[in-house]
Amino acid sequence: MKEQLLELKARALKEIDAITDLPALEQFRIKYLGKKGRLTSFMKRVGGLSPEERPEMGKLANLVKTDLSQRFQEVKEALGSGKRGSAGFIDVTLPGREPLRGHLHPITLVIGEVCRIFSRMGFRVVKGPNVEWDYYNFEALNIPRDHPARDMQDTFYISDNVVLRTHTSPMQVRVMESRKPPVSIIAPGKVYRRDSDVSHTPMFHQVEGLLVDKGVTFGDLKGTLAGFVHQMFGRDTRLRFRPSFFPFTEPSAEVDIRCVMCGGDGCRTCSHTGWLEILGSGMVDPEVYRFVDYDPDVYSGFAFGMGIERIAMLKYGIDDIQLFFKNDVRFLKQF
Repeated sequence: MKEQLLELKARALKEIDAITDLPALEQFRIKYLGKKGRLTSFMKRVGGLSPEERPEMGKLANLVKTDLSQRFQEVKEALGSGKRGSAGFIDVTLPGREPLRGHLHPITLVIGEVCRIFSRMGFRVVKGPNVEWDYYNFEALNIPRDHPARDMQDTFYISDNVVLRTHTSPMQVRVMESRKPPVSIIAPGKVYRRDSDVSHTPMFHQVEGLLVDKGVTFGDLKGTLAGFVHQMFGRDTRLRFRPSFFPFTEPSAEVDIRCVMCGGDGCRTCSHTGWLEILGSGMVDPEVYRFVDYDPDVYSGFAFGMGIERIAMLKYGIDDIQLFFKNDVRFLKQF
C-alpha cells in the first residue's frame, strides 16, 4: 500500500508540472484533492488497516496530501501572475515581434499628395498664421465689413480686428504684398468656422492656390485643375465647371467630378446626381489687385480652394468626417 501511495504522488506531480492554464489545474484538484479524488479515497482506505499499520500509513498519506496541496498553490500563483503558462514562456526559437508602428493620418497623406501634384506644376508651398487680421482674412479679399458674403463664413472672432482664419486665402494677399508677378503658390493649413455636424467640423483643412502673371486665362485655370483631378482621382475622372460666386474671383466656378462611389449612376453620396463638388475657383477679381498694388490691366490670374477632408473622403471612400478626429487606431491603421 505504501508503494501505491508513493506511485500516486509521483504520477500527480508529473501531471501538475505539465499544466499550463487554470482550468486544467482545477481539473487536477478535483481529480486528486477533491472530496471524491484519488488521494481522498486512498486516505479512507487507511482507516481499514490494522492498528499497527494505521499510524505509519496515516502519517505518510498526510505528508503526500500536504506536498500535493502545497504544489497546487505554487502552480496556481504562478499561473495567476503570468509567470507560468503559454503566455509566460519565452520560446527563443520564435522570430521577434515587430513593435507597433505609427501611421500617417489620412489628412496628412492627402495634403502631401496635393502639394506634390501642384509642386510638379511649378507652384510653391507657403504657410501662414492660424490667427489672422480681419484685413487679410476679409478686407483685402474684397469682403468689406458690411458685405453679405461674410455671412457665408461663421467666424470665430478673437477681437474686432483679429479672427481665426476661415480660409487660407489670406496667404494669397500676404505673398502678393511681398513680391511682384509672376506668382504661383499653394497654401495648405488649418481653418476654423463655427459649424459642426456629420459633414462639418469647427476645425478643418484647406489648400488654396493662386497664379498671377501676364496673359493668364480661364483656360489656364481649367487645364490646371483638370491636371490635378486626373492625378488625384485617376485619368478617366470626368469633371465639370459650374458658375458660382466668390467675392475675390470673377468669374467664379465650382468644380465637380463624376461620383467616385457610383461612377455617375447616382447614390446617396452624390444625392443621386452623379456629381460631387470638390473645390471652388475663379479668375482673381481686379479689385483684389488694388490692395497689393498690382496693375489689373497688365496682370491676370486665377485662384482656387479645396477642403482636404472632402478630398480624403472621396479618395478613400470615407462616409463620416468625424472619423478623422476620433483617433481610432483601427481606422488609422488602414492608411
